[in-house]
Amino acid sequence: MSHMLLAEAAKITAPSVSYHALAPILIVLGAALVGVLAEAVLPRSERYAAQLIITLGSLVAALVSVALLHGTSETTVSGALAIDGGGLFIQGSVLALSIVSVLLMAERSVDIVSPIVASAALVVGSPADRQLARSPRIQTEIFPLALFAVAGMLIFPVSNNLLLMFVALEVLSLPLYLMAGLSRRRRLLSQEAALKYFLLGAFASAFFLYGVALLYGYANSVDLPKILAAAQQSTKSDVLLYVGLALLLVGLLFKAGIAPFHSWTPDVYQGSPTPVTAFMASCTKIAAFGAILRVLYVGFNTTAWNWRPVVWAVAIASMAVGAIFGLTQTDLKRILAYSSIAHAGFILVGIVALSKDGLSSVMFYVLTYGFSTLAAFGLLMLVRDADGEATHLAQWSGLARKSPLVATIMTILLMSMAGIPLTAGFIGKFFVFRAAYHVAAPLVVMALVFSAIAAFYYLRIVVLMFFAEPPEHGPTIAIPGWSTSVALTLGVLVTVVLGIVPQPILDLAAKAAHLVG
Repeated sequence: MSHMLLAEAAKITAPSVSYHALAPILIVLGAALVGVLAEAVLPRSERYAAQLIITLGSLVAALVSVALLHGTSETTVSGALAIDGGGLFIQGSVLALSIVSVLLMAERSVDIVSPIVASAALVVGSPADRQLARSPRIQTEIFPLALFAVAGMLIFPVSNNLLLMFVALEVLSLPLYLMAGLSRRRRLLSQEAALKYFLLGAFASAFFLYGVALLYGYANSVDLPKILAAAQQSTKSDVLLYVGLALLLVGLLFKAGIAPFHSWTPDVYQGSPTPVTAFMASCTKIAAFGAILRVLYVGFNTTAWNWRPVVWAVAIASMAVGAIFGLTQTDLKRILAYSSIAHAGFILVGIVALSKDGLSSVMFYVLTYGFSTLAAFGLLMLVRDADGEATHLAQWSGLARKSPLVATIMTILLMSMAGIPLTAGFIGKFFVFRAAYHVAAPLVVMALVFSAIAAFYYLRIVVLMFFAEPPEHGPTIAIPGWSTSVALTLGVLVTVVLGIVPQPILDLAAKAAHLVG
């Protein structure tokens, strides 16, 4: 028996690992570990600067390594990871938006010191908690947590193996559950958001894992190309295949904040620290859509006639919920949350196309949406009252009289989200709808209708800022620090430039629009 085991062991060969293709992931993971060590060994007074250098340096280095991988198309680690054009575009988008998100997290001028709590472990309302609320300390662990989340987001859209995709899902989710509870102000609301996100996220992960188990029972493999081959050749009942895909999609749709799996989104966006909300609204959504593209385009390409009606239904539900329920909101963070739900439905319209044009248009859309959303949340940090951020609609009445610059920039961003011409949002919607029109014309028409409905609550904010009377004791406009100024400048520039000169990025997305099976 021992000889047989030795003989079997001798047949096992170590998987070939392409380390240069994994460089962006390894850089970010390595920096996250260095950040954890920095928390342990550095004096508290030196941690902020060190963590900022480690975090921004590693994200820039990872972005450069993604650029150097341009044109790569290969699988590595026994086919578990596929480094291809689509995956690299999503990775580059996540890294670019992560850099802007970290700049928002680094803000130390707008609030008392920072929007991040001094010590999250203290009991809310305790004497120590009240004392630290006005101290210059911040919970600098947020930076390595962000890096771990980014590492998961880099693995998520390039995973050709569903178990590895599940591991990436947990690696990106667990830090976000903690980061959602790190708000300096409204601590109970922040902790409630973190708990809701954790509990609902655990349910979604369970659905995902159950779907993986059913697909393994069908295909005897959790590799997407092998599942595709089994769907073409297997003589087994297809019940396991489609139920497994449905459960798999529940986990992915939850992470992307798509109705009807959206219930966490408004509460978590409202309760989390605003820089963390911006990070979730942009980077997490891009990574989740990258994984959805990978699963549907690589693993279930030949069964599109079966899953397309489901995606139709989910897209309609998401657009309807985002557009209609957004009309009833009075808190700007909740309005932007429902806006993200509606935009998720618009992105799904492009996925239905199941073509190269659909793939490239979705990649362009998520990039432009991410920058607009980051800049919008960054502006929310600047409008303040005695309790912190002034996020109620009434507090933004007449804001243009107090700060024409803030009102103008917010108007540009809202116009982009509404899809008004000469903004990046219009270009993104145009190409997504054009890609899907030849296979889903009724869906595109419905998307246009819901886009018009959603435009109402964007325009309502613009009208309030420019034409309403300001409140007697209106909010103040904080002067941002260097990091927030850079983040806002980048967000607005991308939104405007890609609305006027989108062709370079559209060409890049078109060249990158292929996924390796």
